Amino acid sequence: MYSQEELTLKVIVVAALLIGAVITYFIYSFSKQQLKVLKWQQLRIKAEIETIENERKRISSDLHDELGPLLSAVRLQINHLEPTDEIEQSVLEKSSSQIDEVIKRFREISYDLMPNILIRKGLVKAIAEFTSKMEESSKLKIRFTSDPVLFTPEQEINLYRVVQEIVHNTVKHAKANFLEIKIVDKNKFILITTKDDGAGFNYKEKSALGSGLGLLNLQSRVEVLKGRLLVDTAPGKGSFFTIEIPK
Repeated sequence: MYSQEELTLKVIVVAALLIGAVITYFIYSFSKQQLKVLKWQQLRIKAEIETIENERKRISSDLHDELGPLLSAVRLQINHLEPTDEIEQSVLEKSSSQIDEVIKRFREISYDLMPNILIRKGLVKAIAEFTSKMEESSKLKIRFTSDPVLFTPEQEINLYRVVQEIVHNTVKHAKANFLEIKIVDKNKFILITTKDDGAGFNYKEKSALGSGLGLLNLQSRVEVLKGRLLVDTAPGKGSFFTIEIPK
């Protein structure tokens, strides 16, 4: 026969085990549900990004294949006109110059939307060409180096957009003179780093306020690739971005 104390102790132990089992099941169910929600969010973000990229590709194709040739034809017709006096000559020259500028802007917009070199020659060549163009149009000196790495089409478009966003932000906001971009093959993952000597910013503050839409875009694209984004920056310190993408 058990004493009253032993019975009480056994009841307490059994109750504790039951409570522990219930808590364990609750935690397991909650974690499983959270994983489902996270996976759903990632799929939603991926679908949104794919929709945006497909729309960019379509608009770029329309600009390049339809509006570009149409404007070139208009310019050709203007150049074949024969002015009767100096005023008409001046008007025609000005109109031709303006159309040339419009064609140039169309090409730049089309390139920003979807660079053909990314599709034809891959990420490394596309980044090299993009950074070269940015050097020509800004005061920023850019050094880009890369290991020979093979990327999937999904990795290429998302990583190109990540680098594009960082470079544009550096030019617009960082007040930097130099930007270094590296792509390194780390066997199990791909490492992309960017480092500038600019003004830097308060990363936590921007993230908390939700004012850094570019940062949210970077984070979303890296998450779609199941990667990790690290940002090391502070006012007056410059900015150092690290992106790790599993192969």
